[in-house]
Parts: sequence; C-alpha cells; structure tokens
Amino acid sequence: MSAVLASVALIASALFGFSFIPTSPDSCTVAFLDVGQGDAIFIESTDGSQMLIDGGVNQSVLRELPKVMGPFDRSIDVVLATHPDQDHIGGLPFVLDRYQVSAIVGTQLRGPSSAYRAFREGSEAEQVPLVVATRGTVISLGADAQFEILYPDRPVSSLETNESSIVGKLTCGATTYMVTGDAPAWVERYLLSKDGERLKSDVLKAGHHGSKTSTAPEFVQMVDPDVAIISAGKDNRYGHPSDEVIETLLNNQIIIRSTAEEGTIIFHDTPK
Repeated sequence: MSAVLASVALIASALFGFSFIPTSPDSCTVAFLDVGQGDAIFIESTDGSQMLIDGGVNQSVLRELPKVMGPFDRSIDVVLATHPDQDHIGGLPFVLDRYQVSAIVGTQLRGPSSAYRAFREGSEAEQVPLVVATRGTVISLGADAQFEILYPDRPVSSLETNESSIVGKLTCGATTYMVTGDAPAWVERYLLSKDGERLKSDVLKAGHHGSKTSTAPEFVQMVDPDVAIISAGKDNRYGHPSDEVIETLLNNQIIIRSTAEEGTIIFHDTPK
C-alpha cells in the first residue's frame, strides 16, 4: 500500500470506525459483501470502472461498500439487480440515494415488495437509465473486466422471481466467476445444455444462498470451480447452506467460503 493510501486508510478508520481496504490500481477486485441473508457483489477493474451486483436485504450494504470503495467515493458505474426479491434489492434504494449510479441492468419482472417499488421509484427519481438484461449482453468494465449475461433468454413476466434471476459469467483479470443469483436447478441444467464447457469458471457463487433448490451436482461438475462462495446470514432461519449443497461441493473437492463465517470476501487479480 502506498503512503497516500495508507494515510487515507488511517483517516477513514479514525473518522468512520472501520478498516478501509483500498482496491489496487494494479489488480481487478471482486468483493462478496457481508450483507447478512442476501447477496451483494462489488467489482472494480484496474481502470476504476465499478459495478455492484445486488444490494442485500437492507441498508447494511452501505456499511460494507466504503470498506472496499473508500469512504469518499460516491459513484458506481453500473448496478445490476439479478431479480426483484427483498434480499437482493432491499439495499439498492439506499445505494441510489447515496451514490451516483450511471446505469441499472435488470429484468422486466416487477416484484411485489415495497423494496422493489422503492428501487423503481429511486431509479426514476435519479433518472438512471435501465438496460433490460438479455442473453448475449456484455457489460464491459474496461480492458480487464466484463460481465456476460447468459440468462434470461426469454420473456420473464410469467416466471417466478427466482426463475427470472440473471445468471452471468464475470471475468476480472485472469479469474472467472459464475454468478447465479437465485436461479433454480432447472435454469442451471438449461444453461448446461446451452453452454456446456463455456460455463467453466474459477469461482462459483452458489445459487440461492446455498439452498438445496440450486447448485445442481451436474452444473457444479461442469463449472468445475476451485472455490464456491456462499452468501448467507449467520444462523439464518432458512438453514442455508443446505447439507445437500455442502456435500455436492465437498464431493467435487471445491473450497467453500462463506460470508457468514468470514465476513466480506475479497479477490484481487492482475490483468491477463
């Protein structure tokens, strides 16, 4: 860490009461944020382009973002909402209120929750353009990072919220990540038939917080990750992650890392 960054880190710690781990201009950063029983993933490329995938269940995302962005950064290039469930978009209205967001990527499925209404109202009030997610769309975050949308590839209005969840492959530096939101096993199997070995990734974000409804064994075998991330709340009432998912991951010799046990999990990687 440079002397300047070290000074900023010390100031942030003194003023805001948390440790600031600055992203490096020489590495691409992916942070699975500890937002309790929910999902939130922050990405920053080496040129400083930033993306937030989901925002957790409530404003706890505002506690975690400054730890990786820095306390004085007030802009995010892209916010992607995988689907309109509370535990994925509940924190996004707070993000829109605090940060200047340049674009939102999401599906056309309208959620029934007050969190979804607040998210839509916030995006409209801030006049943030909405890009509808469709298979084949690639979100570029500079020369060394991109997010390719694999699903949905169909209208989602008749689907349940989890069935509409965006699935995509993130490349950050030399590392690839399979990001599955809450997509159920039938979506995973469908992508298996569509993409086959293109699904292979170094890191798998286990679907639906490690629920037994996702992370199908055949999908895991094709993705063939070294590491699986489970984003869930400690001692949550849903019993996530399920024993079945843990067994699947262990049977495939995959390292399991959990935000419930470790807090925010950060990966740094150098460009290819």
